[in-house]
Amino acid sequence: MGRMKLYHGSLAIVSEPRIIVPTRSLDYGAGFYATTSYDQARLWTRRRMSSVAEVGYVNIYELDDICLNVLKVLWFEGPTEEWVDFVMSNRTDADFRHDNDLVYGPVANDRVYAAFALYESGFLDKSGLIRELRTYSLVDQMLFQTELSLKYLQFIEAEEVRL
Repeated sequence: MGRMKLYHGSLAIVSEPRIIVPTRSLDYGAGFYATTSYDQARLWTRRRMSSVAEVGYVNIYELDDICLNVLKVLWFEGPTEEWVDFVMSNRTDADFRHDNDLVYGPVANDRVYAAFALYESGFLDKSGLIRELRTYSLVDQMLFQTELSLKYLQFIEAEEVRL
């Protein structure tokens, strides 16, 4: 076992991550999101900055991966039927809840949302959607949904991002 490096893009330095209940539906539900991709975190930061801020941050963390043996973890290696069902439930069913401490898998980005829209409207079936998604280069994300999961995440530093 070891440590996994994770990144979180924000307009602030987030030295003490916390569970956030979003104002909109997200892929994996409420919590604290991070990624293993520095570039993706930087991109998210720059998008948030646009016209509202001149400075943002890529917050850098280490995750003690012993937690993968301790916590309740839902791990999606890629776009699967189970992943599609999970993301759709989180995005479309206001009453949907899950009891995982951590969830890991692909990010449903703008191209993925377009494919999901085709699926929702019946133009793609689930197997067609998954075939389509497997042609994309998908970035990952990790949701920390519980306070217990956050105990395994250690803040290292924040790097400044400017437009």
